[in-house]
Amino acid sequence: MTHEHHPEIIKRLKRADGHLQMIIKMIEQGRSCVQLAQQLQAVESAIMNAKKALIHEHIDHCLDQSLKAPGRKGNAALREFRAVTKYL
Repeated sequence: MTHEHHPEIIKRLKRADGHLQMIIKMIEQGRSCVQLAQQLQAVESAIMNAKKALIHEHIDHCLDQSLKAPGRKGNAALREFRAVTKYL
């Protein structure tokens, strides 16, 4: 299922992927560890932000709709919410 913000998340991940490929080249070129660590931190941050956006999108749309459902479906949504929070 594609959500409204998935295209934005894909763009973020593709940018992070391109940046990671540059870091690999930097390592092969023998760049300094400080430069590499700085660039790796930037990639890590970009991926974390993409993950947060994905989880928030899931909470806002999937879980919100399911929680409003009566009975088992609402309880399943609550279990799913608990499961997804471990990735925050």
